[in-house]
Amino acid sequence: MVMLREGSGREASPTAAVVDTQSVKTTEAGGPRGWDAAKRLKGRKRHVAVDVDGLLLGVVVHAANIQDADGLGDLLRRVKPLYAWLRVVFADSVYNRLAALLACFPAGLALIIVRRPAGTTGFVVQPRRWVVERTLGWFGRWRRLSRDYEGLLEVSEAMVTLAAIRLMLQRLAHPNRRQLRAP
Repeated sequence: MVMLREGSGREASPTAAVVDTQSVKTTEAGGPRGWDAAKRLKGRKRHVAVDVDGLLLGVVVHAANIQDADGLGDLLRRVKPLYAWLRVVFADSVYNRLAALLACFPAGLALIIVRRPAGTTGFVVQPRRWVVERTLGWFGRWRRLSRDYEGLLEVSEAMVTLAAIRLMLQRLAHPNRRQLRAP
């Protein structure tokens, strides 16, 4: 990750993270699962944090009935010790809750809620947030991540990490390919 960040003209350690969740259905393999009322599915949530280039900083998988803001604390407790220079977390309006603020405060992180521009309808690219959405879309191209086939949460997290490693290796192997930038 250090080579990719320095290759794009950034410092080796990230100072900002973008967080989001992805709900996925589970199979009969067992393990914890729950009902996500917003997505209307029974399964698990992948809570991911990426840097501003879309590189994975951390992932936590939990039952889908845990709200996004409530799961942020577990993610930050995993990510913050690995990246000491992390100062800012960008998130969508789902994280505009006390639980998310209480998760950021002990870690010394500023939570910035990226809101949708007023008066817009339909799809609108939101600054900073498009990076995590793009990364989740890349994960969707990996067949093993289309559903959660694993019985253990640790194996699910490992599968997401493997997909992220594959994406980083592709960037290292083909450095002259045009990288997607914000429109």
